[in-house]
Order: sequence, then C-alpha cells, then structure tokens
Amino acid sequence: MPDRPVIPLRPKGEAKLRAGHPWLYADDALLEGPARRLPAGELVTVAGAQGRPLATALFNLRSQIVLRVLDRDPAATVDAAWFARRLAAARALRDRALGGTHYRLVHAEADGLPGLIIDRYGDVAVLQINTAGLDRLLEPLLAGLDAAIAPRRVVLRNDSPLRALEGLGEEVKAVKGEIDGPIEVVENGLRFLADPLGGQKTGWFFDQRRNRADAARLAAGARVLDVYTHTGGFALTAAAAGAAEVIAIDRSAVALDLAVKAAAHNRLAESCSFQEAEAFPALEKLARRGERFGLVVVDPPAFVKNKTNLAAGLHGYRKLARLAGPCVADGGFLVFCSCSQPVGAEDLIETLQFGLAEVGRTLRVIRIAGADMDHPQHPLLPQSTYLKAIFAALD
Repeated sequence: MPDRPVIPLRPKGEAKLRAGHPWLYADDALLEGPARRLPAGELVTVAGAQGRPLATALFNLRSQIVLRVLDRDPAATVDAAWFARRLAAARALRDRALGGTHYRLVHAEADGLPGLIIDRYGDVAVLQINTAGLDRLLEPLLAGLDAAIAPRRVVLRNDSPLRALEGLGEEVKAVKGEIDGPIEVVENGLRFLADPLGGQKTGWFFDQRRNRADAARLAAGARVLDVYTHTGGFALTAAAAGAAEVIAIDRSAVALDLAVKAAAHNRLAESCSFQEAEAFPALEKLARRGERFGLVVVDPPAFVKNKTNLAAGLHGYRKLARLAGPCVADGGFLVFCSCSQPVGAEDLIETLQFGLAEVGRTLRVIRIAGADMDHPQHPLLPQSTYLKAIFAALD
C-alpha cells in the first residue's frame, strides 16, 4: 500500500463511494487533525469502516469537492505509466467511436481524470487542468500523454474560472513545441482554424460535431443564418452541404477572421458572408428587413452559469427565440443550442415555445441532441450533461 495520508469516510460518504460517485464533500468525510493541514491537491487514500482502504483520491480542503476519486484501487501508483494507461483507454474509445486525430481526448471525470480536459488537434494537444491534484501531477501527466499520443506540441489553457475554486491561478502557455499561430482542425471533411492560445476554451468546440453535420442536412438549397458562428463551424458545414447562401454573425473579429480564412481554404467563400455584430440587434435588423432563411442556427455562449441566475438566463433564451423566429421562413428550420448545464432540455423547449409564440410561430421538435461521442457523460454527474441542441420545424 502506498505511503499516503488516509482520509476516513463517514457512512454516507462510504455509501456514495461504493455507489460509484466520483465526488465527496466535507460532510462525507472525517476531517480532523492532520487532514486539515494537507496541501491542496494531495494524493490520499480514502478509507471506510474499520479503516479499510477503498480508493485513491485527490484531496483539497479549499474546494467544495474535498475528495475527487482518481482510482478505485487504493493501492494505485499514480505515475507516468498510470496516466499512460488511462489516456490510452480514452484514445481507444475515440478511435472506435470517431476515428481520425481531431477530437476531445479527455472529458474530465467521465474519462477518470477529474477536472481535466484534453482536446487533440492532430499532433497538437491542448490541456485545461481544473483541479489542484492534477495540477500537481503535471509532470507524470505529460509523460503519460507522450506515451499515449506522442504530440509534437502541447498547450496549457489554464485560464478557466473553475481553477479559482481550487485555489489555482491562471496561465496560458506552450509546454512542448511552439505555437506561432492558428492550427488546423479537421471536422466533417472540412478544414477549420482554431487558436489554442487565445481562442475561446481550447480554440474549438468538438461537442457540436454531429450537430453541425445534422444541421447541414437541412441546409441544401436553402438560405442559412448562423448566429454566434465563432470560427464558422455550422456555417461552413452548411455551405459544403449545398446551402444557397450562408450569412454568419459573431461579435468577435478575431474569430470571424479565422472563419473567413477557413471559407477560402475550403473554396466556400462565394456562398458565405461574415458579419461582425451583436446577435440581438443583428436579428432585429434582419427581421425588419424581411430577411427569411430556410435554416437558422443559434448557438450562444452559456446564459446560465449557475442556478442563481436561471430565471434571467431563461429570459435571455426566450428573447433570443422571439428575435430568431421571424427570420425563419415558412416551413423552415431552427436549430437552437444551449450549453448552460442548469437548463434542461424540457425547460429550453418550453422557453423556445413561449418566445416563438410571441411572434406567432409554433415549433415541432424533430430532434433533441447533445454532445458528440468524444464527450462522454458520468452517470452520477449531471454537470457533465450540459449541451442541448433543439432541432425544430417552424410553422
């Protein structure tokens, strides 16, 4: 058994652990004496009744989540070889489900690596580490990553606000190789550009891969409006599927520049136009001009960060639906997305219906979708089920 601090659990904490829950809170454990002096991110052994070892975990008294289960084996040696095995398993899942080398390689607890995100762009790996424990284990983690996929370049995108909850600072830097500009992303047969150092999140949103392809099936021969286009994911996929015209809107000039370059690279520039604008006034302007589209895609950033601002966020979604509704042609389609974890699919659909009813439109839901298969969900963590994409036909 490794020589590690031992954290005993209360009965309810032990029951949660045995049921498979990966998170334990302060009232799940007995936190007395030496435990309160352990540094954030310490690797510990979790024990049950009579001191029986149960698991290996990451400990952080500064976090609401005091214990994050790392391995169900209490004797696990967490070194480069351990990370290599865990990352190889994550890669095997993606190789089987998706193929290629552009995908989310690690989706935190669902892949057994608490708070860790790794997006793979061919020979580039972009990591976001949101737990103090894995932050302390960076060296063996990087060695394990080398063994699993041998990236030529590795970037740390440690600028998430979640790090503050673990007592961590923020940093963005390359730790292997050099990144001197945007990198290429291959998705649905197209080549896009992402900025792993300065773009949103890790530079790209792999979770929408399948939804972009499904939306494109509705685009052939139609005018398409893509609101919150970012670097053109929905827009260019629709254009490649035969859309007659695509108008893509985003507030970020930097993101739009990458979208314009990707359109040219994929020989889609003639059918695409990109506008730098705020979404709400842009939709109002299009509606006033009588612009109509066979497909409207609305994929905003999260309006609801937590349950305390749920009502305000739903109001925002309702207004967005009210503004988008008049832009959808009769018999056309609306794809409306939300990445707000507190907003459930049923709440979102109801909110859309209320907003659309205000402008005389009704919807028929034809598909309720989530993230693609490289974003697995932990069954006991509803937080990992965050993305909703509502495909609707409008009457």
